Amino acid sequence: MEATMLLNLDPVLTGQLLLALDEMGHGNAVVIADAHFTAAALAKKHLVDLPGLSSPRVLTAIRSVLVPDTYGPTLDLMECPEGLQPVQEELIEAARLDGEPYRLIERFAFYDMAAEAELIIRTGETRIYGNAIFRKGVTPVMPA
Repeated sequence: MEATMLLNLDPVLTGQLLLALDEMGHGNAVVIADAHFTAAALAKKHLVDLPGLSSPRVLTAIRSVLVPDTYGPTLDLMECPEGLQPVQEELIEAARLDGEPYRLIERFAFYDMAAEAELIIRTGETRIYGNAIFRKGVTPVMPA
């Protein structure tokens, strides 16, 4: 059992990361980037470093507090010439798309899309193509 200061909150979700996720609106994108990604050069608003974690682990944590966007693509992955990579399969699983499709985006188009994201999270993922763009949906209304 891991110690945590906040109940029912994934310990991967740091205060800095939670603040950045909270500032996002529906349809805004968060990039989960591998260690090779040019995150610092592309980040315009928020850059969060989580060097000890894999990309799928970080996406799992994000999905514990965000719902996926239902108006357009929820998950984009960088297209690999050799086909879908194991790390990408793990990212799809972590995104919990419930049958919704994901998109494969050409490498340089992916960089262009990442540059428009509200948040880039640079992970310690060393497997190539361990990058994903996830779009935040509308949070369900909680009863008063």
